Amino acid sequence: MKIYIGADHRGFELKEKIAKWLFEMEHAYQDLGATVLDPNDDYPKFAEDVASLVAKNPGSRGVLLCGSGVGVDVVANKFDGIRSSVGKSVLQIEAGRQDDDMNVLVIAADYTTEKETKAMLIAFLETKYVDNARHERRLGEIEKIEANN
Repeated sequence: MKIYIGADHRGFELKEKIAKWLFEMEHAYQDLGATVLDPNDDYPKFAEDVASLVAKNPGSRGVLLCGSGVGVDVVANKFDGIRSSVGKSVLQIEAGRQDDDMNVLVIAADYTTEKETKAMLIAFLETKYVDNARHERRLGEIEKIEANN
């Protein structure tokens, strides 16, 4: 599974830690920036880059960071096939993966500790989608909405 990561200046430091953890866990990943800390950068570009690649590469996942998490989450969810959510806890991430096949994890860098981030990242990467009729029906309903907008 390929993982795409991206963050603006407010998520930069935590993104760098995530890249290190992914390397240590031997996951294939691509860092789409920011590559340097630039206090004047804007989150939409990083969210667009990550979400577009996840949408084009079935089975891949994305991790996005900004200060509140809201901005990158809004941008990511503009792309068909993206099921992005701001991570709040390990249990919430597990439910999002199992029930909704969540494919982009958003971290609110201003409100999430390093320890919480690592635990949510591991849950995001290790939790499998539970393929059952109810979940498939709901994902199908989402695809219909995407097709009609």
